[in-house]
Amino acid sequence: MTRARGLLAVLAKRHGLLFPAGALCILVNGRGFGPLWFTGVALVAVNLVLGAFLTFRQRPKGEREPVLLPVSLTGRLMAVNGPGTKVPSHTHGNAQTYAVDLLFTPAEDDDSAQAAPPSARFRPLARRPDAYPTFGTPLPAPVDGTVVAVSEGQRDHLTRTSLPGMVYLYLEGYVRGAGHPRRVFGNHVVLDVGDGVHAVFAHLRRDSVRVSAGDRVTAGQQLAECGNSGNSSEPHLHFQLMDGPDLALARGVPFAWRYRDDDGAEHVGVPEDFTHFTPVPEVPGTEDGARREADEPAG
Repeated sequence: MTRARGLLAVLAKRHGLLFPAGALCILVNGRGFGPLWFTGVALVAVNLVLGAFLTFRQRPKGEREPVLLPVSLTGRLMAVNGPGTKVPSHTHGNAQTYAVDLLFTPAEDDDSAQAAPPSARFRPLARRPDAYPTFGTPLPAPVDGTVVAVSEGQRDHLTRTSLPGMVYLYLEGYVRGAGHPRRVFGNHVVLDVGDGVHAVFAHLRRDSVRVSAGDRVTAGQQLAECGNSGNSSEPHLHFQLMDGPDLALARGVPFAWRYRDDDGAEHVGVPEDFTHFTPVPEVPGTEDGARREADEPAG
């Protein structure tokens, strides 16, 4: 039974290919309800069933204490689409149950940093990614670990922050979701941080990744730069923990950070969406900010 479920999971990882194949059969069918039409419908149906199975399989089992570790970026940041507001924060698919998006947001009085351009409903339809302060921000490893997977080479596309751009983003996201997870995550690095926990850093800048699979990295070592590759509306860092190295099969793992809000108050958890905060770099009671179990739940 276990072997059969494992085989089904492997097939489910490639289920996205069935949808375009089925849609093509339906579109080119010119003889009404014939064998080609039924084949197309069957392929689309199997795609939906396998997709639902894979998402259900990636739902975390039971409660788990958040893993406390340093924030992956430095400076003044803002959390979006994070578990501090809702769980799942993204979706259970691709182990994104507790994922969070981080943007670099320098203070208004920081003349040394580039400010993000204002939001626009219609014009401009898109902007170059280098117009945003997060683009090109160095990404250091939060803790010691071993690189288990690297995906790079995808372009940093124009932003999709206008209303037409967001519509395009959702349509594009559906197409990307039908393929390999790397089409969604863009350029990314998967880091084994120990105890069966793996960290994912996604939407990285093309040609900025400085590590390879098998490399042993230390806390603070630069992995890459933040970019706008994959299914991304604007430059940001997508971060998540999971219980295995495979994005399509692992389950999400909750995490917590120590951070300071704009009022100067310190917290342990994950900031709510649109909260501006500054990471507290070291965790008291640990060696060099090493990872340990959090005393408080995320959020």
